[in-house]
Amino acid sequence: MGGMFDALLSPLLTALTSLVTLVNQALGRHTDLRDWLLVALAPLFLLAVAIEWWRWRGQGRHHVKDTLASLNLGGVYTLVDVALVLTLVLPAMDWVWAHSLTRIALTPLSFAALYLGVELCYYGFHRASHRIRWFWCAHVVHHGSTFMNFGTAMRQSWLYGIAGNWLFYLPMVWIGFEPRWVLFALSCNLAYQFFVHTRWVGRLHPAIEFVFNTPSHHRAHHGRNPRYIDRNYGGTLIVFDRLFGTFVEETEPVDYGLVRPVYGHNPLWLTLHEWVAMGRDMLAPGPLSLRLRHLWAPPEWARPGRSPDNAPHASERPH
Repeated sequence: MGGMFDALLSPLLTALTSLVTLVNQALGRHTDLRDWLLVALAPLFLLAVAIEWWRWRGQGRHHVKDTLASLNLGGVYTLVDVALVLTLVLPAMDWVWAHSLTRIALTPLSFAALYLGVELCYYGFHRASHRIRWFWCAHVVHHGSTFMNFGTAMRQSWLYGIAGNWLFYLPMVWIGFEPRWVLFALSCNLAYQFFVHTRWVGRLHPAIEFVFNTPSHHRAHHGRNPRYIDRNYGGTLIVFDRLFGTFVEETEPVDYGLVRPVYGHNPLWLTLHEWVAMGRDMLAPGPLSLRLRHLWAPPEWARPGRSPDNAPHASERPH
């Protein structure tokens, strides 16, 4: 068994190392395997998608076009995110690192503190992504599917980096954690989250459900049931939801997707539709102060006498 895994992993590690070397040479910038964790795990994620599909095929838990759209979005997101991290995020974090309060040496204990801090930052990012429309324009892509499976985990916006999701993690750099370790901790957090996007796993032991974000908690997060909307923002842990009053248990069947659904499987439209809707709202006649408010108001906010344009018009629904 060990020989089989060695035969499988060795070519992957060799290919990844060669890719890192090529990128370093092309950009004139040093990167290491910490920067490529999610890329390295991509084969594992795809294998999990395939196994889950095979296990539940014919039972309505997958839809081929929906899953392919998710994989397409996830693949491009990974490439775009790597490019933005190397050209934008790391330079910005390095600048903050140069002006940090102190320098914290990495030990097992300090990494645990870093991971907890990144978890809190992720909670802040995730909550803002549901309550501030600018960030929702990117995050809405992840909630567009009416299915809950490992494929859904890969449904990510190509514009996360442009929207500024990385800004939420700058405080960890400013207090003294080296930027690459901050991003590595975030990558570990995101890798964990892949596996909570499933209906395959039921409730776990109460002690686990009390501390960790689990498939049950995250199924509720993806629900458009009134009870579940804007709840369970945690990444690895659920403790900050319990602490800040945003926790809800999965107690009724989950209706997955958006209150205002997005139609079709065109990855470009799935990425841009909410930006288009926000632009329409901002261009509608009215005082400039109210037009600009669409940037930071909640997604459902509307000016007096208007409804938010969160859904495409019928003539613009691609198939």
